[in-house]
Amino acid sequence: MVMQQSGMPHVSANGQSENSRWNVCIARIRDDADEAAFADLFAHFAPRIKGYLIKSGASATLAEECAQDVMATLWQKAHQFDPARASAATWIFTIARNRRIDALRKSRRPEPQDLDWGPEAAPDQADVLAMEEASEDLTRAIAALPEKQKALIEAAYFHDLSHSEIADQTGLPLGTIKSRIRLALDRLRHAMN
Repeated sequence: MVMQQSGMPHVSANGQSENSRWNVCIARIRDDADEAAFADLFAHFAPRIKGYLIKSGASATLAEECAQDVMATLWQKAHQFDPARASAATWIFTIARNRRIDALRKSRRPEPQDLDWGPEAAPDQADVLAMEEASEDLTRAIAALPEKQKALIEAAYFHDLSHSEIADQTGLPLGTIKSRIRLALDRLRHAMN
């Protein structure tokens, strides 16, 4: 509600308070898709929203885009306005505040890294050979593990099961599973070095 210097609410020429006027405009948009009522709201609130957003740190371009978005939201969601919960101005500026927060969050998101298009460079033959040898060594080391440890390593690392899931499947205590996996990993590390 707009207050005059006297402390009295501003009343329009026809006796309506500003808030009542905006409530009626929103109701006309909601009930009749009244474009004249929307134009009235737009003319009053869009520049104020833009100014508010600029004062809160938005660029003029972003403030203009957000103001347009807020007014479009008002048109689309006029049915959600409840004059018993908030004044029209409070409702509209809350939408503007939320759009500003969304814009800030969006601007803080890191941009996706540039993706290389086209075929990847062929790996170095020495690297390929070293990976194949390491893979064969690991396969032999796993095969050399005691059967109980080997089964747990395969469940955890090849079947991507958690220790709890392995305990549920095998009926073994969780501590036993963790101990066997730890021992198996130590043996594999030793075999690979």
